[in-house]
Amino acid sequence: MKKSSEEILKSSALSLTAGRKTILDIFLSSPNALAHQDIETICKEKYDRVTIYRTLQTFLEKGIIHTIPSSDNITRYALCNDDCIVTGHHHDNHVHFTCDTCGKTICLDETEVPSVHLPKGFRAHQINMIVSGVCKSCA
Repeated sequence: MKKSSEEILKSSALSLTAGRKTILDIFLSSPNALAHQDIETICKEKYDRVTIYRTLQTFLEKGIIHTIPSSDNITRYALCNDDCIVTGHHHDNHVHFTCDTCGKTICLDETEVPSVHLPKGFRAHQINMIVSGVCKSCA
């Protein structure tokens, strides 16, 4: 069952502000990853760039959202799974898919990142896997 923005903020020990609730509701209603600009456009000048940036940084620190790297150097954000929200640490080892046609980036939560065998003495902190192609809507 999907949690409400109020439940997520409460479980993350964050105060419920109008900005946090609005931005979290945007993530909850979007099936795709969002860039800072996307959130600004949806908010229609209700919140300034700095408020949105600070809110995104707070959500990242609390494990509510995670970043998705991209080839166009635009950071995109997506909701984390419930495990990250409860612990405040990111456990989102899944593949991300970017559509070459429409540009949408989608978390493929059911697809795990394959294990990577590193040389002796190396230790991975994070693995990002992006698959590009054509999504089912554009196919």
